[in-house]
Amino acid sequence: MLIDSHCHLDYFKDEELDAVIGRAHAAGVGEMVSIGTSLEQSRRILAMVEDRPGIWCSIGIHPQHAHEEPVPAVETLAGMTRHPKVIGIGETGLDYFYDTAPPDVQKAGFRAHIRAARMAGVPVAIHARDADADIAAILAEERAEGGPFDFLLHCFSSGRGLAEAALEMGGYLSFSGILTFPKSTELREIAAEVPADRLLVETDSPYLAPVPFRGKRNEPAHVAHTAARLAEVRGITTEALTELTAVNFRRLYPKTVAAA
Repeated sequence: MLIDSHCHLDYFKDEELDAVIGRAHAAGVGEMVSIGTSLEQSRRILAMVEDRPGIWCSIGIHPQHAHEEPVPAVETLAGMTRHPKVIGIGETGLDYFYDTAPPDVQKAGFRAHIRAARMAGVPVAIHARDADADIAAILAEERAEGGPFDFLLHCFSSGRGLAEAALEMGGYLSFSGILTFPKSTELREIAAEVPADRLLVETDSPYLAPVPFRGKRNEPAHVAHTAARLAEVRGITTEALTELTAVNFRRLYPKTVAAA
């Protein structure tokens, strides 16, 4: 069974959501994680997924929105994970590509999410864009100061340096449709070398549709195309890639095992 480890189901229209999920199931995608980008939106997602089997969610404030509300209290974030459907915190991180939230505000929010994830015993999903050095530094500092925590670099498209630093700290890397783009040669080289027990796949839908859907709206069903390309890059069957990423997902998100 394929698992879309990072998507935004609330970005689809309410009246089409069941059809989107149905197409995902038809493509062999049995479970999905819908990701929080603000606290208010995170609460809406929770209500949306609560009665849908195999649909999980995370809670958090996206770095592009970090300036739109106060830095969340660690206890507030951690407390929101008590619900059985909330399996992680995020997405959080740093984004220096878009000039929206000031870097110091992003960093403060990033650290709060990490500390909440550690407190709650759930992983943190990290958005990294044009901020590799600062991401790696904050991860290392937070581990040194507060102890280890589980984390996932979602939609990985950064350089080899961040990949190696994250893996050294026990992190996971998730690959999206970017992996299938013709110019993503270096990314495919990195993906080929990631330890098998640290790999996940995702869509980040409705964005970043993989080839052959590039330029169109993405949806969870399309994670099958990314998985097939990743399997090809690693020289294994799609079935083997599907199995190992599902095992990795369960290890990273143990609440999904307890709920099974």
